[in-house]
Amino acid sequence: MFHFMSIRLTRALVTMFLVLVIAFVTLRLSGTPFEVMYPEGITAEHLEALEAKYGLDRPWPEQFVSYLGNVAEGNFGRSLYTSEHVWKMFADRMPYTIIVGGLALLLAIAVGIPLGAFSALYRSSPASRAGMGFAFLGYAVPHFVIGIALILFFGYYLRVLPTTGLETPRHYILPVVTLAIPIIAAIARFMRAAMLDAIGHAYVNTAVSKGLTDGQVARGHILRNAMIPLITVLGLEIAGLLNGTIFVEAVFSLPGVGRVLVDAVEGRDFPVLQFGLIAYAGIVVLVNLLIDFCYIAADPRIRVEA
Repeated sequence: MFHFMSIRLTRALVTMFLVLVIAFVTLRLSGTPFEVMYPEGITAEHLEALEAKYGLDRPWPEQFVSYLGNVAEGNFGRSLYTSEHVWKMFADRMPYTIIVGGLALLLAIAVGIPLGAFSALYRSSPASRAGMGFAFLGYAVPHFVIGIALILFFGYYLRVLPTTGLETPRHYILPVVTLAIPIIAAIARFMRAAMLDAIGHAYVNTAVSKGLTDGQVARGHILRNAMIPLITVLGLEIAGLLNGTIFVEAVFSLPGVGRVLVDAVEGRDFPVLQFGLIAYAGIVVLVNLLIDFCYIAADPRIRVEA
């Protein structure tokens, strides 16, 4: 197990370093932020002074080494527009993003797993077909389309739910549901496929021949073995959830980090974008490490293979 996790940790560190390199290079390939800050143009002397102030006049390798040194000290820089520490900008807004995303994930798991299991065990029933129809539709429609549709229906026509901000618990309903619907669809589809695959194995027939009830077979043999591929799907969906929050926060005007990143992209705010990419990549890497732990807990054979 130690060997297995040491390999995963090494890969995680390499991944984070590559993210640093890619973020640093691609942002500078997009041009200088001063082209956006001064759309009407500035003098060459003023441009040189700004580049010297922020260290953008130095060669890229020198800038990168300096940036790595600052990161190692916990200094991620300040916003070029507000001069606010970028870590503070994200620390103030990240709780809203985590709460909305976490609630959406919990809702997706609570609905998606039972829906997929029901559709697998009763695959010929009309309810199962209707559930899978919902899953295919929810998986195909983008977050922002779902969000706009919910705003129009519940906010504009029925006027029963607020559509902007997060002032009260009722404000969370539409953003959470918007984020959860595609994840529910994905979990349900993969859960159904995994359970149908497990049903066809010999150990299920053996359990049935021993006289176990359908519920015992489903819980003790089918469901547990179907959880292995589902764990992988959950890891991928959590990564996708981070991307979905950016669109949902823009649609519902939420005070999360999505709006910060959108503004930073529009203004080429290098320090904010670099920290945002690192933070998001770090979350994805951490989730994948947790998924590896879940693999070991769910299937002890992985320890032997590692």
